[in-house]
Amino acid sequence: MVELKTAAEIARMRVTGRFVAEVLAELRERAAVGVNLLELEAHVRERIRQRGAVSCYWDYAPSFGRGPFRNTVCLSVNDAVLHGLPFDYDLRDGDVLTMDLAVSIDGWVADAATTVTVGTPAPEDTRLIRATELALDAAIAAAQPGNRLGDVSAAIAAVAAAHGYPVNTEFGGHGLGRTMHEDPHVANDGRPGRGYRLRPGLTIAIEPWFARTTDRVYTDPDGWTIRSADGSRTAHSEHTVAITADGPQVLTLVA
Repeated sequence: MVELKTAAEIARMRVTGRFVAEVLAELRERAAVGVNLLELEAHVRERIRQRGAVSCYWDYAPSFGRGPFRNTVCLSVNDAVLHGLPFDYDLRDGDVLTMDLAVSIDGWVADAATTVTVGTPAPEDTRLIRATELALDAAIAAAQPGNRLGDVSAAIAAVAAAHGYPVNTEFGGHGLGRTMHEDPHVANDGRPGRGYRLRPGLTIAIEPWFARTTDRVYTDPDGWTIRSADGSRTAHSEHTVAITADGPQVLTLVA
């Protein structure tokens, strides 16, 4: 069931979203050659503790993971794109790192993700990352009241097609609010004019992610990390977005 939020509730989600954006910005600065993934995890834990927030990942045990998840941030490297389980790994020059964070503050959730290149960027990785960012921008622009979810999904797929990237529809965006995963599912491909009609008060996480040469994935032996089936590199961009009468509002931005 889709739950619409009041303006006051959206304002509270924006507070959470600002914190998520701030921590992700800090991680982007910290993600350097030689930095261990567990150092980034420790930083997030401390920031959550300082803020009095609650991790949406800690003890999370969905059907697709080998739960419970016992970390506060998803860190996915190179061919890993989703649900990356932080482990003892020192970042190397040229690595592609996706950082995905969801927390709750005073009962309201926000979720966002960003992908960066560590050290020296390869042109093909920069292009892949940029494609997910452009797809996210296009999807947000399509998230207008009166449009349908299919319009949002089709906007993502159009950017992927323009860049020559295949699209996986097994994992995508989702509603959120009191909890991290609510209805509706927001696929990264779809047909314009189809699906749930967007109404003011709807809050969704829009999250295009692409692998360079495949739309198939598999789960790592750790039971969580999702990797491209052919080992090609991946990227992922995500924002929490509220549909309002004045159009979409991104809630996961630094003020």
